[in-house]
Amino acid sequence: MPTLEDEIRRLMKEETARLHAAPDLVERVMRSSRNKRRRAWTAAVAASVAVVAAPVTYLTVGSVATTGEQVTVTAAPEPPPIDDTPPLPSDPPDLGDLGDGREFGHVRVGYLPERLRWSRWSVNFGDRYSTSYDYKGDKKGFYCVQIFIYEEAAAVQEVDDRIQAYREEKDGEEATIGDRTGYLVVQNVGEDGMKGTPTLFLRMGEKQWAEITFSPTYAKEFSGAEAVTAELKKIAEGLTSTSRNG
Repeated sequence: MPTLEDEIRRLMKEETARLHAAPDLVERVMRSSRNKRRRAWTAAVAASVAVVAAPVTYLTVGSVATTGEQVTVTAAPEPPPIDDTPPLPSDPPDLGDLGDGREFGHVRVGYLPERLRWSRWSVNFGDRYSTSYDYKGDKKGFYCVQIFIYEEAAAVQEVDDRIQAYREEKDGEEATIGDRTGYLVVQNVGEDGMKGTPTLFLRMGEKQWAEITFSPTYAKEFSGAEAVTAELKKIAEGLTSTSRNG
């Protein structure tokens, strides 16, 4: 005569088969979203065993222990909660009040195209920082010219690698600005017909690079690519380093 434990196992097997519960149900549900581990664990296990609770006095999930006609199943511990929600990004620090915006970080801007003024926007990541210029002096407006500065080994190497990639792709051309070297390229050319961002990289020193960009919208105000390049070079010529390590 089958024991009570055998009967429970038989009922669980029959009910699980009737419900077509996949053997890897718990794993698949848990893999689908780590944020739903608690509910997945409870729902998946309950679906396969809840139906056998009626014939016995007491039944929960886990290992089985019997005493006479009463059955006790030790509850399985709930998986610990996992907090994998990324922290909300905080606003990066800026360069503060730059006055007219002609001097920031370790550089001084000697030339800007007519009517441009500091946008009152900047960002500062320590070894790389940037500011921009527009017509209204409004940080919420659209930029016309933006200047990025890269300093120290890691940031400078990043620019070197980007320029080398352009060279290998035969995209852009070498540039000479007085006694300094640079690279001219149109970045981020879109397949949807966007014209891209005219850019001049300027080596300002062993540990300092500048990246001068025109917004595609602003570039349309000039007569053509040659006029844009001429303005980029003028800005580069007037850009000087105030760093002793430049």
